[in-house]
Amino acid sequence: MGKIFFHYLKPYYPRMAWGFVIKFTGTLMDLFLPWALAYMIDTVISVSGRREILLWGIFMLGCSVLAVLCNVLANRMASRVASDAIYVIREDLFAKVMYLPDQQADKMTRPSLLSRLTSDTYNVHQMLGRIQRLGVRAPILLVGGIAMTLMLDAALAGVLLATLPLLALVVVMVSKRSIPLYGELQESLDGFVRLVRENIAGIRVIKALSREDYERRRFGEINREVVERERRAAMTAAITNPAMNILLNLGLVAVVLVGALRVNSGLSEVGKILAFMTYFTIILNALLSISRMFVMVSKAAASAGRIAQVLETADEREWTAWAPEEKERREPGPSETVPPHVSFDHVSFSYNKVADNLRDISFSLKKGETLGIIGSTGSGKSTIASLLMRFYDADEGSVRIEGQDIRTMDLQGLRRRFGVAFQNDVLFAGTIYDNINMGRGLTREEAGKAVSHARARDFVEDKGGMEERLEIRGANLSGGQKQRLLIARALAACPEILILDDSSSALDYRTDAALRRELREHFASTTCIIIAQRVSSVMGADHILVLEEGRMAGYGTHQELMENCGIYQEIESSQMGQGGEEGWQTAAGQTGWS
Repeated sequence: MGKIFFHYLKPYYPRMAWGFVIKFTGTLMDLFLPWALAYMIDTVISVSGRREILLWGIFMLGCSVLAVLCNVLANRMASRVASDAIYVIREDLFAKVMYLPDQQADKMTRPSLLSRLTSDTYNVHQMLGRIQRLGVRAPILLVGGIAMTLMLDAALAGVLLATLPLLALVVVMVSKRSIPLYGELQESLDGFVRLVRENIAGIRVIKALSREDYERRRFGEINREVVERERRAAMTAAITNPAMNILLNLGLVAVVLVGALRVNSGLSEVGKILAFMTYFTIILNALLSISRMFVMVSKAAASAGRIAQVLETADEREWTAWAPEEKERREPGPSETVPPHVSFDHVSFSYNKVADNLRDISFSLKKGETLGIIGSTGSGKSTIASLLMRFYDADEGSVRIEGQDIRTMDLQGLRRRFGVAFQNDVLFAGTIYDNINMGRGLTREEAGKAVSHARARDFVEDKGGMEERLEIRGANLSGGQKQRLLIARALAACPEILILDDSSSALDYRTDAALRRELREHFASTTCIIIAQRVSSVMGADHILVLEEGRMAGYGTHQELMENCGIYQEIESSQMGQGGEEGWQTAAGQTGWS
């Protein structure tokens, strides 16, 4: 909460100060009205003529108009400040999420980050607006109302003041309990958002498996949890209003009784009692507004804490260079060997820092060479690509490009070297050209060449060309069509290093072989890392890395592995035994690897 007020609102302090002055002025006008009415009843009407009554009526009308104008203007200024501040908060929060290290994003979870960008920022926005309106007006009305009652009749004011400590106790106790409850509610909403996202994204799978009733039950459970936590938080916060009403109404009854006795005894006047009743209503409404504001602040405090957690997390832009002495890297002399283009040197890594996901991985590639990575599901194939692009940092060993540890390199410069088609990649709602370009300033000619190299030109032309619009996640494309567009995106900028992470699994053997031939003919100087399940996709690579449970089970060419790697032999034998002999012949004859 402190970061929101002291960092993001600081540029708006002058505007907020003017808003405070205007709101203060308007609120004072509201407080003058009951006093003016009491003065007219007790003094002006009894001793003055019609002219004085008219003048006091004009004074009261002027106070009313000024109060309305000041409150409207101050509320508009408060809304503008809240909107401008939350705009900046959302911008910073989204930027932080974009640069958030994968390990932190995994820890916070994607649905939670989405919730923080939407519902949490909404709660903070509501609080920023309300606290400038009610947060200024209600306390002034409360303090001012009490001050005016003391000026009118100190004895009656004492009766009212006796209820205030009890009211403060109610507010403090309820707020202390409700803030954690609203935090728990936001955590439940994270799970709710996650489930809804999964169900909407996988709705065809759910229908195909006839699991609609099962998913409805799952949704019902998480929905009940959200409702239950929301009910608990709301019921706790709802204690405030009735408790305050009871206490204030008891105080009002006491004021009426004491006031009647004082008027009867000649110690007070009717006008003062009427004004006192009006001030009592003002105080009551101010306290109710403050209680509602505490509920909103409780929600906003929980949301602001979740937002601050993201904003205060060190992102990739704040990563400091590791091993600074390596920054002074020089070109090798005539007698020195050229370092490998890409190399892993005894790399180990763990996502949870308990059990290794990769252990002691070493390999090196010269510029233009191809590495094929194959292994069972969960063996660490995609993790190698993540470490190479520095989505995560290795726990042990080093990852180098041209002999330089990637931790000493500019992060954006490092990633611009790559073209990547990930295992579970995304196509966005937009044109085919937009999905290939991705804001990189590529011409349509360059995008068209990439489409041709990815063997996607035929279906792109059939669908209407590069300006054909795609649905979210490419829902209007087949699996093979999506993969070819993703490969086209990876090839479009002519990358120095190309990573294809199981990106041809939906392609037939002929298309897969033709794609590899395109890579060899048009991207001969590009270092390629191909992660695949098929032996046919990697068998022509310069080097093949076989992974088993995060460890190197084999490394070499296809022929070498067929001679000395039992796991590779099993993979090759099992795929050959699944009726894929014709495809294998096609793959072997058309790989394009040389």
